[in-house]
Amino acid sequence: MTTTFSFGTVPGLTGEEQRQLTELTEAYNYHQSRNATKDKYYEGHVTLQDVNLGIALPKGLNKLEVGCNWGQKAVDALASRSMFDGFVSNSGALDGLQKLVDDNRLIAAYAKACRDQLKYGCVFATLSADTDIGCRIRFHSPATASALWNGEKGRIDCGFAIIDTVQDERQKNSWRPALVNFYTDTAVIVLRSNGSSWAAQRMSHRMGRPLMEPLIWNATSNKPFGRSRLKRAIRSLIDDYVRTVANATIALEFDTTPQKYILGVTDEQFDAISSDKFKQYVGALIAATSNPETGENPVFGQLAQGSLQPHVEKMRMTATQFAAATGLTVTDVGVVNDANPTSSDAILAQSQTLVLMAQQLNTGNGDALHTIACMAQAIARNVSLTELTEEESGVMAHFKNPAMPSVAVTADAAIKIATARQEFASTDTFLEMIGFDQADIRRIRAQEQRARGQALLMEMDDADNDTDVE
Repeated sequence: MTTTFSFGTVPGLTGEEQRQLTELTEAYNYHQSRNATKDKYYEGHVTLQDVNLGIALPKGLNKLEVGCNWGQKAVDALASRSMFDGFVSNSGALDGLQKLVDDNRLIAAYAKACRDQLKYGCVFATLSADTDIGCRIRFHSPATASALWNGEKGRIDCGFAIIDTVQDERQKNSWRPALVNFYTDTAVIVLRSNGSSWAAQRMSHRMGRPLMEPLIWNATSNKPFGRSRLKRAIRSLIDDYVRTVANATIALEFDTTPQKYILGVTDEQFDAISSDKFKQYVGALIAATSNPETGENPVFGQLAQGSLQPHVEKMRMTATQFAAATGLTVTDVGVVNDANPTSSDAILAQSQTLVLMAQQLNTGNGDALHTIACMAQAIARNVSLTELTEEESGVMAHFKNPAMPSVAVTADAAIKIATARQEFASTDTFLEMIGFDQADIRRIRAQEQRARGQALLMEMDDADNDTDVE
């Protein structure tokens, strides 16, 4: 965990670069408390102190944590439907780019970055030349990076990413940046800290723009870096649920030991009962003689137990509101009743909102990944973006179907397409639609090639035998 920090005046930077770095640092520090709040709700670390209205919940229970994974569910349910599957091109020649994807483990890295993107509203991809793999691609959340938006150019104006940190000796359990990359239109400036000051090392590039690209969710004209899935309205519903569960838990404790009373007892009997209330509660028999002073017989009674039904109804209402606000199904947030759909078609219809959100997410991220792929190829070849070939600049990001239809549905569709287009049956796409993954497809292709080779050898042997007979 890093805290707020500042660079001060860094030797080697121009006046404009120093101004940009100062603005970036101010933007980073400004958002850290908000990012920490989103982290807390994503991890489910919400205490009663955060949600207590001060009416029904005792103050002594302020540190009680009620388990609620709604924040994580809101992020992960959408992120799991954005399944980046690599790049495609018209010519099919992706050897160089495919190597960059494999060396950077880009598919796995995208899955993690997508969660951060939805949690914070955006995530930043940074690129740098690498002697071993050509281009190194990293993803940074707003918890470790900052950027300024250029409305005129419609892209990032500049940005920085914290690459490495060291433990802060002055504050326990906190870390301070030790290595930061500063991205401008003409260079990547590596900033190193010696504990008291910063040193700059400039590495020029030919890209004409920062080697930094954002993946943004739900951007608006006044919020170009997007909005989090855990925005304030969603967090309020989580607070409401946590508060209701806490009230229900406390009510259940009281219902487990209902209030009993006994009237008209002597002082000795009162002292005996008060000395061990639990023993009196669990005892099978309570005996008391009449009060000699008043002549009255003791009267036993029990107060009516409270009902959990209002709490359950409130939880159901809050869960339904949360499902509507996030696009999740009510089943995803734990509401199960007889009215829930049982057929696959009905369940798919309920999740249609989430599918549409995933399509929107894939569209935006596809554009960003296209830019990342073009810059990565240019860096690997040490050329500018304008010097890329048509095949290199024409790549597109491919995502799996966010609706995640069953294998039976996609296989049926693939067979029908292959009936109309016979060549389609020999493609990898056909094999994917009928349920094979890339590992299976490679095995199938290899075994088919081996079978064709064996058949060719047998034909050659038969031809040689016929020649010998003649």
